[in-house]
Amino acid sequence: MRVHDLVPKAVWKKRYDHIVDFERMLADEGTVIRKFFLHISKDEQKERLLERIENKAKNWKFEHGDLDERKLWDPYQSAYADAIAKTSTEDAPWYIVPSNKKWFRNLVISNVLIDTLQDLKMSYPPPPDGLEDLVVD
Repeated sequence: MRVHDLVPKAVWKKRYDHIVDFERMLADEGTVIRKFFLHISKDEQKERLLERIENKAKNWKFEHGDLDERKLWDPYQSAYADAIAKTSTEDAPWYIVPSNKKWFRNLVISNVLIDTLQDLKMSYPPPPDGLEDLVVD
């Protein structure tokens, strides 16, 4: 919206506070939030677009509009940087994940999720009393 001037600056700027407030409410109610920005370089994006054009099995992924959007790389990067800076909080952090290599992207995300789940210290609830004496016919 910002890159294409679809809404006035006063509108999209206010939305950062709305996002932070909404995520704070979720966190206050016990929701764990992790946000990932999967960053690829402009060169990697070019390679992926070329692959979608040249590889018939990937033609379905290609959109002509992607070429026009690619011309707006710098304004998109600026918009992403602002949104991330303004909406990353202790309760709802952003993780910037280098994603040129998909295996590395997957490793980083997996590690964050594993750490997050371990920090929850989850366990099964205790069984009801008397299970050891039950017989199921």
